[in-house]
Amino acid sequence: MVTAKAWVLKKHFEGFPKTSDFDLKKIELPNLKDGELLLESVFLSVDPYMRPYSRRDMKEGDIMIGTQVARIVESKNPAFTVGAFVVANSGWRTHFISDGKDLHLLPSSWPESLPRSLALGTVGMPGLTAYFGLLEVCKMKPGETVLVNAAAGAVGSVVGQLAKIGGCKVVGCAGSDDKVAYLKKIGFDEAFNYRTIKSLDEALRKASPDGYDCFFDNVGGEFASIATNQMKKYGRIAICGAISLYNDSVPQKGPYMQLPMIFKELQMEGFLVSRWNNRWEEGVKALLKWVMEGKVKYHEQVTEGFENMPMAFIGMLKGENLGKAIVKV
Repeated sequence: MVTAKAWVLKKHFEGFPKTSDFDLKKIELPNLKDGELLLESVFLSVDPYMRPYSRRDMKEGDIMIGTQVARIVESKNPAFTVGAFVVANSGWRTHFISDGKDLHLLPSSWPESLPRSLALGTVGMPGLTAYFGLLEVCKMKPGETVLVNAAAGAVGSVVGQLAKIGGCKVVGCAGSDDKVAYLKKIGFDEAFNYRTIKSLDEALRKASPDGYDCFFDNVGGEFASIATNQMKKYGRIAICGAISLYNDSVPQKGPYMQLPMIFKELQMEGFLVSRWNNRWEEGVKALLKWVMEGKVKYHEQVTEGFENMPMAFIGMLKGENLGKAIVKV
């Protein structure tokens, strides 16, 4: 008999999440039936989407949603061998039982030199979000100028590097001087700290006086409305996230985007990476190759200890992480 630990949503978040909104529970797991396997979480992900999705998809008392890299510790399923690693979407828990249907085995070509936690970041959902968002939604072309906000985060940092691989000029913004220095280090052409500038409008104009062909938006709110005014004619905007709005108790009232959208004939499209589930393998293969070639660099903010999941989640929402926020069990 295995006892799993799990973090549950004790109370729906009001404003910014607090540690008191979570509860740590112990769950006795039953013995395996034929076709099942027992898995042990090794790395767990904390991501911005968990904030709005928890309100939409969860009830109080449910195990917090999320993804992990897990190791198979017992198997009664011939398709899965003990010791193999998978990516699972089983929430904030240390152990769980699966029938194998929703598990993604890590590629057999995964190099020993790379941390398996990258399957939750640069070579996982955030990296694939950047990959498909740029290629399929922004439809970037060589020679264009790409703007990305929250650029030092798990998605934004990959967006910028993929745009450089694609022959674009890349402008990014982040919330600290250290993050801006990191963006320059990984190849961004222009980067600025949005917390220290006097005018976002001026900073965007200075970074690219001719405007922007593609805007990969992770932030929403006021930033998005100002950036939309600086798009070039026929520009494309991919709406990936809106982290500036997730913790508002009262919805923000913003400027309206219709006029710049009409006059510049812009395209704006929201997307979820799950749209390209049938091309998951293609994206992982491409990202893994670029990481191995050194064309895509990564940084992980690793928090040690399953008991620190809520703290890591809250810190990520506050922008305390550089690159991908990960919890190591």
